[in-house]
Amino acid sequence: MERRLEGKRVLVTRPKERVEELCFLLEDEGAEVLSLPLLELRPPEDPRPLMAAAESIQRYRWVVFASPSAVEALMEALREAGTADLMGRVRVAAVGPRTARVAESYGLKVAAEPTESTGLGLFEALRSELHPDDEVLLPAAEEGRRELELALREQGVRVTRVTAYRTTPAALPPEAQELLRTAPPDVVLFASPRTVEVFLEAAGRERLEQARVVAIGPTTAGALARLGIEVAAVAEQPTPEGLVDAASRAIHG
Repeated sequence: MERRLEGKRVLVTRPKERVEELCFLLEDEGAEVLSLPLLELRPPEDPRPLMAAAESIQRYRWVVFASPSAVEALMEALREAGTADLMGRVRVAAVGPRTARVAESYGLKVAAEPTESTGLGLFEALRSELHPDDEVLLPAAEEGRRELELALREQGVRVTRVTAYRTTPAALPPEAQELLRTAPPDVVLFASPRTVEVFLEAAGRERLEQARVVAIGPTTAGALARLGIEVAAVAEQPTPEGLVDAASRAIHG
C-alpha cells in the first residue's frame, strides 16, 4: 500500500488534547511526526458564566458549538449542574465534522452543520431556522473569533456568549528549538491563526522557509497569507483526515 508521506517530517502544532488521532494517521502514511503543542487549553478564569448557562440550559433554543473543546467544556458544566438531561430540549449546531462527532459522542443530535466549516458558514446553515428573539448559547474560546456571534446578533437573535475555555502559549523547550534548527520539518500543519502567531513568536519565520505550510481551513489560510506566508494546501474538511490529505497534496501537488 502506498504511504503518501513516507520519509517526510511533519510538524503538528495543535494542543496535545487534539492530536492523538492526527498523529496516528500521519504515521500510518509513513510520516515522521514531530508533535509540538504551542497552545495549552485551560478552563476559564471565571467559570461562573459557563455554569450559569449550564444551570439554565433549557431557556436556549440553540446551542452553537465552534470547537470540540467547547462541547467538552459545556457538557462538563452540565454534568456538574445536574442538567445534562435537559439538553434534549435544545437544538444543537456544530461548525465542522470533528465538532459534530464530539457532540454526538455525548448523545447530542446535531441539527445544523455547514458545508463550509467556518463561523459564517454555520450562520448561513442556521439562517432559515432562526427567529427574532430566539435565545442562542455560544460557548467559545475566550479569544475566539466573533464573526458568528455578530452575524447572529444582526439577525435579531439574542446571543449569550460564554467563555468555555481559553488558550495560553506553551513554552517551547530548548531541545525543541534545537530540533527545529537541525532537523527542519518538510510540512507544518497549522490549525488556527493563534497557533501561527505563537509559532512565529517562539520559533521565528525562518523555520518555515523550507517547509510546505498546511492550513486547517480558510480562516487560518487567510491569516497565513496576511503574514506573507505561502500556503501549500488547505484542508477540505477541518478533520484529522482532511489535514492528512492536505499534507499529501502539499508534498505531491
